[in-house]
Amino acid sequence: MSAAFAAPGWLHALSVASLLLGGACSLLLSVQVIRHPQHMTVMNVVWPVCALFGTLAVVWAYFRYGRLATMEAHHHAMERDEKPPNMTRTPFPAMVGKGALHCGSGCMLGDVAAEWLAFLMPAVAVWFGWHSLFEEKMYAVWVLDFVFAYALGIVFQYYAIVPMRCLSPGKGLVAAVKAETLSLISWQVGMYGLMALVQFRIYPALTGQSAPVNTVEFWFAMQIAMVAGFLTSYPVNWWLIGSGIKERM
Repeated sequence: MSAAFAAPGWLHALSVASLLLGGACSLLLSVQVIRHPQHMTVMNVVWPVCALFGTLAVVWAYFRYGRLATMEAHHHAMERDEKPPNMTRTPFPAMVGKGALHCGSGCMLGDVAAEWLAFLMPAVAVWFGWHSLFEEKMYAVWVLDFVFAYALGIVFQYYAIVPMRCLSPGKGLVAAVKAETLSLISWQVGMYGLMALVQFRIYPALTGQSAPVNTVEFWFAMQIAMVAGFLTSYPVNWWLIGSGIKERM
């Protein structure tokens, strides 16, 4: 139970501060995308969601590169019969980063939904293998995490690819699966690895147990795990975008 989880004061304070920073950064970018909508609609969700874990780095990336992809910027370029500025003024490494964040937003939303669902309804974890396949509940929840994240990732990818390639729904779904599968797997590998390290090693060493979902320490660890996911998915997205499987953003 969360009442038995006693984190050191410095860890609790750090967790609270990091989550508040993430919330503030997400709110800032939410206001920005409302005032200056992105040309690719799904990015209006991607930027605020990724700010929850990427905090100041994502805010910087938005103002440096995200503002190049607004509807206003695209309309102005079309009026001058020019290519959109996000395609001409965004270096390839930054395009890869945006592609990885696009994947990460689905992972973030899926993981948050799955973790809370399994916490509030433990039977869900049983359905996904707790007590039958896994003694540790976390492993069963990871299966649920993956299902949720993959489903959302496909949806996000679909609404990025179909408008840009003018594909039919069936072809768009196939393209979304091709673009998302490796990216999401590589993201989840980094996320799972970091969460395992924190929950099975670091937190037990500090507190005697892993952090429950309803603690700020758990979500602070998730913030760091999402950054790890970004790092492990970055080279995969480099290949996917460079080979044309994923769209440049």
